[in-house]
Amino acid sequence: MSKATLTISSKNYSSWSLRGWLLCRMAGLDVTEEPVDMTEASARQELLLLTPSVLVPRLTHGDVAVWDTLAIAEYLHETFPKAGLYPADVAARALCRAVSGEMHSGFYNLRSALPMNLRARHDRFRIFSGARPDVERVKAIWHDCLDRFGGPFLFGARPSVADAMYAPVCTRFRTYAVPLDPALQAYADTILTWPPMLDWTRAALAEPEEIVELEVEF
Repeated sequence: MSKATLTISSKNYSSWSLRGWLLCRMAGLDVTEEPVDMTEASARQELLLLTPSVLVPRLTHGDVAVWDTLAIAEYLHETFPKAGLYPADVAARALCRAVSGEMHSGFYNLRSALPMNLRARHDRFRIFSGARPDVERVKAIWHDCLDRFGGPFLFGARPSVADAMYAPVCTRFRTYAVPLDPALQAYADTILTWPPMLDWTRAALAEPEEIVELEVEF
């Protein structure tokens, strides 16, 4: 099998790195992690060389190099079709792509107001008004998928690309004490106790406590 590497940044702060890493785990692709040292002043320049979008993660698999989380998802789906990253049913698969794309391209206010920070815990946190519609939209997506497919993951018994895309939101809702009804809390708990998430979280908590943040969400 071709050698695979995944360039990531902070496990504590980088929601996109988490998504790409989860997708690789779900596909069964054994990757060597290449962390970008975010404490170094040259980190942004290094990312510019690695990924024209200045975003991580970046997957290198043999002669293939791909960045952008959804592009990574599609590449892994095509390369490892038996991994079941998308639902088998065509309608469910279309919905999975739609809600994954919505997270990929939207929810800017939520991501700005509730940045990912696995170490932090707030008993109370006032969410500014601009982010509240994003929070409610996420809840609506989760309810719709769970009602249609029965859980415990968004598209049924197995995790999908959509779960990887919304996993960082589960951590944000926990960090900032966003209230969830029982069905949504059960889903969030499923994601937060999912073995790959536990592995990522343990590594995140072992990182240095401060890093130099980029000018974009990473």
